[in-house]
Amino acid sequence: MQLIFEKSKEGRIGSELPNLDVPKKDNLIPNGFLRNELNLPEVDEVTIIRHYTALSRRNFGVDNGFYPLGSCTMKYNPKVNEDIARLEGFALLHPYSPHNQGALQLMYELNEMLCEITGMNKFTLQPAAGAHGELTGLMIIKKYFEDKKEKRNIIITPDSSHGTNPASSTMCGFTTITVHSNEKGQVNIEELKKELTKDVAAIMLTIPNTLGIFEEQILEITKLVHDNGSLVYMDGANMNALLGIAKPADFGVDVLHLNLHKTFSTPHGCGGPGAGPVGVKEFLKEYLPIPIVEKTNENYKLNYKNKKSIGKVKAFYGNFGIMVRAYSYIKSIGADGLKAVAENAVLNANYMKEKLKKYFKLPYDWLCKHEFVLSDEGMPNDVTTTDIAKRLLDYGFHPPTIYFPLIVHGAIMIEPNETESKETMDSFIETMIKIKDEANSDPEIVKTAPHTTVVKRLDAVKAARELNLRHK
Repeated sequence: MQLIFEKSKEGRIGSELPNLDVPKKDNLIPNGFLRNELNLPEVDEVTIIRHYTALSRRNFGVDNGFYPLGSCTMKYNPKVNEDIARLEGFALLHPYSPHNQGALQLMYELNEMLCEITGMNKFTLQPAAGAHGELTGLMIIKKYFEDKKEKRNIIITPDSSHGTNPASSTMCGFTTITVHSNEKGQVNIEELKKELTKDVAAIMLTIPNTLGIFEEQILEITKLVHDNGSLVYMDGANMNALLGIAKPADFGVDVLHLNLHKTFSTPHGCGGPGAGPVGVKEFLKEYLPIPIVEKTNENYKLNYKNKKSIGKVKAFYGNFGIMVRAYSYIKSIGADGLKAVAENAVLNANYMKEKLKKYFKLPYDWLCKHEFVLSDEGMPNDVTTTDIAKRLLDYGFHPPTIYFPLIVHGAIMIEPNETESKETMDSFIETMIKIKDEANSDPEIVKTAPHTTVVKRLDAVKAARELNLRHK
């Protein structure tokens, strides 16, 4: 396909800008920010429409096919949520519209629903992503201990946690200590006990963890941490497996974030949009970012007066359009629907796990929750996880997450989520088995895949080190 610049023909116009209605002033823009030459393509409307339509057909998403990206929960988003978010009263609302009761009511009620789902006492809706939620939660924890005059500078993370946890900890000025998993892929309790000193501010648990396994000893873990005067942070990105079945607050979580763009069926991918609300227990409410939406009688307002707040963490009040979609999703399926989400997500993952473990190594062969992790260990003819992932593209499937978590050799993390049918899962299972057979009988076809895509196999190292982000 030609680049849009290569289709440019001098004098062709595909748009017409309105007359400038801003009064002309000298030096309105400092000279240092002005460009004398700007080589924009000159194309007509039909050319540019065809160009971008062709590009869109090369994209893969959940509307195209199965997207078993473990840990990311790439599930189908009901289009009714998109319709609701596009209502003029939401879509055209200026974020600084004063005291808009409809928007404030939606934010207030979404906060209340998330509290009911998780058992937490109050949420902030400001964070724009899961990692942003982690940072916000750790800022709250840091401020809490500063007010207590306790110098706690260590965060404990299991080796089965999300990779962003240590990064968020470092961003917040903490030192991270890793505890290893036991033979069941869960936190090693004895190792945890050794690390629990008076310098530990919190433990960051991903529940279920990145192996798709629930911490069976969660009550013992949270008691040990609390007895040490430390707090429990839960990475709630995998809440898809717990909806309507377990509330994090009930097993001792003090702070958690949710991913509206994973669990609550809002858009996901391409760097956004996203939302990572953070919920806290009662004793941490005063540290939440301002403003907080409050209700007095039948009126809603924004409260900026909380003196212990960590301050704002996002422009305006967060990604409001994502809040609308999550609100619509929760309201439309209700409590029974949320529980069914978790039940079906867990059922689908265990179904696929039991089918595939007969052909691929399953390092942790236990009941999983929403996802499971295979390994390329023992694959014939030195076929690797990368080879399997690339070959899946030839069969029209998006590859699972690969090489994560790092505690599994050649990890293949598969998450079917609750929106996929048995027929779709069976097709994927059959394809994985076929690729295993190909690795035996014709390994080169796997090692040189993909063959049917527009772009063939790239040199990943070269692509990472020699970026070419600009057309010249």
